[in-house]
Amino acid sequence: MQQPSASQTGGVEPGKWEREQLEKLVSSTLNEHRRTRRWGIFFKFLTFAYLFMLLVLMLPGKFTSVPVKDGGHTALVEVKGVIAAGEPAGADNVITGLRAAFKDKDTKGVVLRINSPGGSPVQAAYINDEITRLKEKYKDIPVYAVIVDVCASGGYYIAAAADEIYADKGSIVGSIGVLMNGFGFEQAMSKLGVERRLLAAGEHKGIMDPFSPMKEEEQAHIQGMLNQLHQQFIDVVKRGRGDRLKGGKKLFSGLFWSGEESLKLGLVDGLASSSHVAREIIGAEEIVDFTPAEDLFEKLAQRIGAGMADSLARISGLGWAPQLR
Repeated sequence: MQQPSASQTGGVEPGKWEREQLEKLVSSTLNEHRRTRRWGIFFKFLTFAYLFMLLVLMLPGKFTSVPVKDGGHTALVEVKGVIAAGEPAGADNVITGLRAAFKDKDTKGVVLRINSPGGSPVQAAYINDEITRLKEKYKDIPVYAVIVDVCASGGYYIAAAADEIYADKGSIVGSIGVLMNGFGFEQAMSKLGVERRLLAAGEHKGIMDPFSPMKEEEQAHIQGMLNQLHQQFIDVVKRGRGDRLKGGKKLFSGLFWSGEESLKLGLVDGLASSSHVAREIIGAEEIVDFTPAEDLFEKLAQRIGAGMADSLARISGLGWAPQLR
């Protein structure tokens, strides 16, 4: 093979030109290896961080940032967010935390810290009933509900089971009522010239269908059911609060009040935070959190499944349920 002449390489000696090309090739290869190695280290680091995060998430939720003294501790269980099955504030999650809190031999008192706008009357009733059962079983362990920002409707349904309720002066408390809402599109469909074709077996199976007019008897039926649920709610509050209630019938009208006004109405017993209740009322300043930790993978799967089920239910006309909100 004939080597390039000096004229062909721009006046550079043939041997020198080959060395330069070889050096460039070696340098390029080394740089490529360095980049590959850096990316490999980066992705290994991401994998390690991901596995470490999973390990942390799988650790139990019971922990405290300070050593627990021999005098015992205050057990904390959070009720945070919408009260619904599969949610952190659902009955399964809250009841699991409550049982563990009461069972612990060092628990001197339980603080149920509530920050919820309400939700399912069934889930709230499950939690209320379990608090009542645990109080009967562990007679020496008092239960205090402490309201953070909001304790409305289903949240207050739960709080009513506590021995005493505390709030901040700016907390929102109350909304003792039941609702079921939706939309009606039959007039819009008529204007658009759209025909609704609903096939159902059962005279009232299409009740609450948003594309059909509501019949008077169906509205009366739903209102009767809501009234019944409302009375159940009222009975639970009266049983838990007794003669501490001072607001009369307006307490059960669905209105809500500030923590300061709620104290006057007998909806709460005082203005205090969780730490104040633990320190000054229970007498055990150390707080141990018994709220079960969330499984993020399970929660994601539940959300996907629940979202699909909710969409199908709404399409089929079954996506309406009473809410304590």
